[in-house]
Amino acid sequence: MTEQAAEEKNPLVVMETSMGKVTIELFKDKAPISVRNFLSYVKDNYYDGTIFHRVIKGFMVQGGGLDVDMNPKKTKFAIKNEAANGLKNTRGTLAMARTSMVDSATSQFFVNVVDNGFLDHSGKTPDRYGYAVFARVVEGMEVIDAIREVKTGNKGGHQDVPVEPVFINSIRLCE
Repeated sequence: MTEQAAEEKNPLVVMETSMGKVTIELFKDKAPISVRNFLSYVKDNYYDGTIFHRVIKGFMVQGGGLDVDMNPKKTKFAIKNEAANGLKNTRGTLAMARTSMVDSATSQFFVNVVDNGFLDHSGKTPDRYGYAVFARVVEGMEVIDAIREVKTGNKGGHQDVPVEPVFINSIRLCE
């Protein structure tokens, strides 16, 4: 492989969860801000010991910001929303989680377990801006599917929280 081809290749990360391993391809060309942000958290080992705190079987699994006691971890600054990048919230893609404010994503992400077209960018107003897809699962979707099946309840003022915690043990860049 030429040096240029190696540079253009999308980075891969491995997410070790308490339910198995997931390999994720990051779309650095289509979502450079989101990928740079995500990798900065990966480099800092930020995700180690966080949980999937929101699991909705027919929708998505979300994690990357809370510990097992539902305490939010300190985050870096919010980033620009790249939902207008042309990528769609289809099954197996990862998108940046955010509040109702368009440019509010920090560390949290979700994995779409079904096609969620209603989350795609469809306009410039906050209600239509969408959620920025920045990656996709390339191996281990069966792990995500197992996570989506866990029993959930309410905890710490949150709904759809796994009754038995599902941990993100680590996320590391593949060398």
